[in-house]
Amino acid sequence: MIDHLSIGVRDITHAKAFYDAALEPLGYRCLSEDATSLGYGATSVALWVLRSEVPVAANDASGLHICFAAPSRASVDAFHAAALAHDGRDNGGPALRPDYGTSYYAAYVADPDGYRIEAYCSSAR
Repeated sequence: MIDHLSIGVRDITHAKAFYDAALEPLGYRCLSEDATSLGYGATSVALWVLRSEVPVAANDASGLHICFAAPSRASVDAFHAAALAHDGRDNGGPALRPDYGTSYYAAYVADPDGYRIEAYCSSAR
């Protein structure tokens, strides 16, 4: 249904360090890059990170978050650790979330600009 999503960030270099590290364990990488934009995906760009003078203000109460599919629970763990090591803020460590399903394993962080990011795996491993 959705081809891609774009978000604005104040510091594209800082965002690149964060997203390169956080998304790598999930199998995503930077597929397109210039001075004002980064494009992430597995085989085609699904997330554009754009330099912006006025990014959307962080608001934990908004309900807005971006969820990335993860190939394994270990990759969810690695996503969370990498995000925190690159200026992400913990918003819920890796764990089963039985309220969402019996095998819903996820971790939540906020990126350096405050966007809420989730990595999710439904596999039992």
